[in-house]
Amino acid sequence: MPFLPRKAFLSCAAAISLGLAGTLTAAVPAHAVDGPAPDPRNAKAMRDMATAIRVTAKYADEREALKDGYLPHGTECMTNPFGVGAMGYHYVKEANWGSTDPSKPAALLYSSEKDEHGRRTLQTVEWMSADRDQDMKTTDDRPTMFGLPFDGPMPGHWTGMPKHYDLHLWAYKENPAGRFHNWNPALTCPVKPGTPTKPADAHDHGH
Repeated sequence: MPFLPRKAFLSCAAAISLGLAGTLTAAVPAHAVDGPAPDPRNAKAMRDMATAIRVTAKYADEREALKDGYLPHGTECMTNPFGVGAMGYHYVKEANWGSTDPSKPAALLYSSEKDEHGRRTLQTVEWMSADRDQDMKTTDDRPTMFGLPFDGPMPGHWTGMPKHYDLHLWAYKENPAGRFHNWNPALTCPVKPGTPTKPADAHDHGH
């Protein structure tokens, strides 16, 4: 999505929020989602999704994310190590780790490309929660949001990150695999010299 002036972007986000409940079925067909799609009859799920989009719309401007404590986590663009697709760059707010509040995502995911102003584009909103017993064979503490279970548990993605659950909402970038799929098969990260070719499996989360 191209960079928009903040006022125009907020107006767009407001329109999305207002129309979300009525258009969800068309925007996120169940067959395109890896796992269940939110039930458009679930009023709380619809309200929570609208809240998430409304609250995070200002982070289209990368400077607002930095100002609010979302910090780039390392310098790596996250690509799927077990198949096709990528997530992009994680900007993490440690104070929101473990949150299931739609207004307090733990991470914002930005594009690998930069716009004409040298800023990355917001693509995804993510909630993350540590696996309580750090045993990936047990799932009794799996969180839910929008009427959906979190993905996982899975290993940490970077040094010091615990085994965890997460849930992605591709609110600002179309994901052909579905709005709540964690990897976007249409995206790639910059290729490093010597990087081996990965097998093509868009639905392998690597959990």
